[in-house]
Amino acid sequence: MSRIFSGIQPSGELHVGNYLGAVKNWVQLQDRHECIYCVVDYHAITGSYQPDDLRQRTRDMAVSLLAAGLDPDKCTLFVQSMVPEHTELAWILNTVTPLGELERQTQFKDKASRQESVLAGLLNYPVLQAADILLYRAELVPVGEDQVQHLELTREIARRWNARFGTQFFPEPQPLLTPTRRIMGLDGQTKMSKSLGNTVGLLESPEAVWQKLRPAMTDPARVRRTDPGTPEICNIYHLHRAFSDAATVEHVAVECRTAGWGCIDCKKVLFESMMAQLTPIRERAAELRAHPERITEILHDGAARCRALAQDTMREVKTWMGLA
Repeated sequence: MSRIFSGIQPSGELHVGNYLGAVKNWVQLQDRHECIYCVVDYHAITGSYQPDDLRQRTRDMAVSLLAAGLDPDKCTLFVQSMVPEHTELAWILNTVTPLGELERQTQFKDKASRQESVLAGLLNYPVLQAADILLYRAELVPVGEDQVQHLELTREIARRWNARFGTQFFPEPQPLLTPTRRIMGLDGQTKMSKSLGNTVGLLESPEAVWQKLRPAMTDPARVRRTDPGTPEICNIYHLHRAFSDAATVEHVAVECRTAGWGCIDCKKVLFESMMAQLTPIRERAAELRAHPERITEILHDGAARCRALAQDTMREVKTWMGLA
């Protein structure tokens, strides 16, 4: 089986955008590939944060991932900082990475434009991403379209290192595009993001979910209940496509176009579809939290396996480079 690597920042509990855009796909991939999934806490320290908060968010993310369906018997889940070879390889890869390539990265330019003092860690963020992937010699990386540029840089770094030391040791990882479109926030304007306050938490109570869905943005043309709509431009319709069955999705589209339903009617049906998927996840999360030692065991076992793989990689890398 091909080896897959993917990581997610420790933002706490997953929200629906994370789940639909990445994690639901991860769950399916673990049945077909050798999958390594990582909570990338080193990546989370390029901005301001509180240490205790980071620890809790890392733990909460692990709970969410396991509750969402990652199975430690089918995949490997661990926390990045538990395997120090990630940063060791990142330094080595820095020595073959052109500065200009880092400065051209779209995400760096966007984030740097919002910071008074740009930190070196923000510039070198993609090199650590490359190290995350290449450390396990992953062949495939599930990504959204907005992450393809970073993966291409990883491929370029692998090519440069291989050429510099006359080997094909590092494979050039291929993108495995996530099938789900980018999930917009409840404001209907931007990508779902906790920092923008437009998310639905994967583990939120039914009451909290409905309180968020009720005022959520719909087709702006539907000012009155009797106004016909265009479902393709309505974010609630796209959430239906993610959570509702095909027959319901088709029915929603008809009722929207004919003004047979008002937007609240449409949201009530979406709420029922969401609860059908989210309630089992919420229940698994509660069970995991009732047994915290199980979470610790899973993360330590995952880190131990990845540390062994990482040490094998670093031995080879140092030999090729004359460091060992």
